[in-house]
Amino acid sequence: MTKSASTLNHIAADADVSPSTVSKVLNGRSGVAPETRERVERALRSHGYSPPGERRLQPFVELVFERVESAFATEIIRGVQRAAASRGMSVVLTESGDRHTPGPEWLDGVVQRRPSGVVLVFSNLPADSKKGLALRGIPFVVLDPAGDPAPDVPSVGSANWSGGVLAARHLLELGHRDIAVIGGRHDMMCSRARVAGFRSELEGAAVPLDGALVWGDFHREDGVRLGLELLRREGRPTAIFAGNDLMALGVLEAARMLGLSVPHDVSVVGYDDLEVARWSGPPLTTVRQPLAEMGEQAALLALDARADRPLRAARVDLATSLVVRESTAPPRR
Repeated sequence: MTKSASTLNHIAADADVSPSTVSKVLNGRSGVAPETRERVERALRSHGYSPPGERRLQPFVELVFERVESAFATEIIRGVQRAAASRGMSVVLTESGDRHTPGPEWLDGVVQRRPSGVVLVFSNLPADSKKGLALRGIPFVVLDPAGDPAPDVPSVGSANWSGGVLAARHLLELGHRDIAVIGGRHDMMCSRARVAGFRSELEGAAVPLDGALVWGDFHREDGVRLGLELLRREGRPTAIFAGNDLMALGVLEAARMLGLSVPHDVSVVGYDDLEVARWSGPPLTTVRQPLAEMGEQAALLALDARADRPLRAARVDLATSLVVRESTAPPRR
């Protein structure tokens, strides 16, 4: 028996697993339960080995979206690329597939790819995935987290509550009192925060929202469908705040379908300030969140971490601002 085989057998005995399981962990292969992998890695360290992710992190940032298909994603990619380039690195994109939480197959893939940092967009990272990344020295940051991140999860977002306040204040100052809201996904923290800020400002002006709040899914089709629903109501609203620009563009289309003029019959405010917002008809008033800067900050936060220095918990919220264009005006009635 060779010395290396003997050592492998000792590690397997210490971890109470088979030598083949130790070999899988050493080579970063999948098919090992998280608890078992952690036990093997403790035994490896005690024998002077380092898990594969700690030996050689590769010079790229892995950026994880549910789906890469919108101008929203493009802005974030631009920021992450800027940060990666400043460190002489590239960016790899992966998709989690219409879910907030990447599955175990994604974690297995990350172990194989060994990126220098991971940025997850709209994500909830389960405890076993967090532990798996930490054990391999792969730092991660969640960008615009879907839920309220745990204290040990670093994240980057924007001041969503304040953005909602800005949108409501603008419409109130124009004289609107019959106002409706199309919120984004109700299960996402950013959606609820925008609506909460908007509602708070209305309540301060004694303007009830009542039944004029509906929830969508951040898609243009939701803006069309829900915009038609709101604009067909008796005593239709004079203004609509949409939880993102894509839904706001859908509201513009709904108004056009009903023969209504924006902003003369209804004012529309979006959220994000995507590039397409300035080219819509009319150009869209919107709340700007600095998506590219958010991506850049998230990537830099991940890349600044090191395997021998635990990633510090952090929450970074960048400021939002109101961009007034031609889709809002005082109400005619």
